[in-house]
Amino acid sequence: MRTFEIRRQMDASALDEVSQLISDAWRADGTRPLNDHLWLDLREGGRQGFAGVIARDAGHQHILAYCQISKGNESWSLDLVVHPHHRYDTMELAPELIRQALEVVSLEGGGHVHWWVFEPNNIHRQLATDARLRPGRRLLQMRRPLPLSADEKNELQNFPTSHFRVGEDEDAWLAVNNAAFASHPEQGGWSRHTIESREQEPWFNAEGFRMHWLNNELAGFCWTKVHADHQPPLGEIYVIAIHPSMSGHGLGRKMTLAGLHHLESQGITTAMLYVDADNAAAVSVYESLGFSAHHSEHAFVGDIPSHTSS
Repeated sequence: MRTFEIRRQMDASALDEVSQLISDAWRADGTRPLNDHLWLDLREGGRQGFAGVIARDAGHQHILAYCQISKGNESWSLDLVVHPHHRYDTMELAPELIRQALEVVSLEGGGHVHWWVFEPNNIHRQLATDARLRPGRRLLQMRRPLPLSADEKNELQNFPTSHFRVGEDEDAWLAVNNAAFASHPEQGGWSRHTIESREQEPWFNAEGFRMHWLNNELAGFCWTKVHADHQPPLGEIYVIAIHPSMSGHGLGRKMTLAGLHHLESQGITTAMLYVDADNAAAVSVYESLGFSAHHSEHAFVGDIPSHTSS
């Protein structure tokens, strides 16, 4: 018998089951379900704005599918994972999973929802249409080879950066991050808890979190991440920003080079980053640094009314 259960808090058993599903899907698809924001929410599951919907069948030891909804910076993120052995049942499983997840949004006051999909197909488009979600943002994953050229390394001359100091730089970093991403649905509105949660992740490396200070004020940063589970390891420009008051001075390019230089020092031979496809200025800067599009991820979006709305 097939069942659907909503979890507002994950116990150890449910977390293990969902983690195994994510691993199985990752191996099958070559890309990890759930971004970092959603993964941390899953692991800490229980905070307001989190819900996981699990599909089970009495005849299977593993769960069939999982749908998560998490509230971010004034919007909601949704993700859907169907076990590789049950993809043929997607059109039976997914509509109910999505319906129950969006019902949580409605009951918590409604809001704007993003469902991110890696290279969507017609099934994703049909599911989105049925859930009254429409095509929205498109992210490019861009990649470039390392090492840097001699000219690129010369650009870093007289451009000092220092590493992030855990326990000291959080407030300065939050001020720049939240100013630069004030209207961003995932990266904006971070708190001390958000950054401190990232500091506890096994991939976190303060040396790879490069900071540029001017007159004792943080002007910009480039936070890098190494995906050690990728073969060979893949380096990421995880988050990069310049304080809005310092824009227009070419700092974004130099901060990117500083991050790439650190990744190179770790033996990384390929670097990647994500950028909104319609951010022409940023795409142009990254192309000038040797990045090219590797693949895209699409968001289906919609505005879910409050359950109390008439």
